[in-house]
Amino acid sequence: MASSPDPDPVLTPALNQQRDPEPQSAEDECADEVAEIRALRTEVNDLHRAMESHPAIDQARGMLMTLGPCTADEAWEVLVEVSQHSNTKLRAVAEELIATTEGEPLPGEIRAALSAALEKR
Repeated sequence: MASSPDPDPVLTPALNQQRDPEPQSAEDECADEVAEIRALRTEVNDLHRAMESHPAIDQARGMLMTLGPCTADEAWEVLVEVSQHSNTKLRAVAEELIATTEGEPLPGEIRAALSAALEKR
């Protein structure tokens, strides 16, 4: 008799770990659960950071779409390129670009990378 297929895996990567078919000792199960909890905490922290930086990045994309002019995808590519070429976190690039609306100058390395990225478009 064929075994029934496993239910759909949960989409959370930390929960997609293969389970060992052999019985585990209580200590091994506890260690596995601790590792899974740590992985889930890391994932939750990463998601919180992403949610915090999302509005600034979207605002910077909108600015680039207007100033570029470019599409949303192209604006994303410009931000990524500027981040990589200026060795600055993408969130920080977005925040620096937004700060220019309040009279703050764009740092030189970001300004140069932004100019180069926009010239390619």
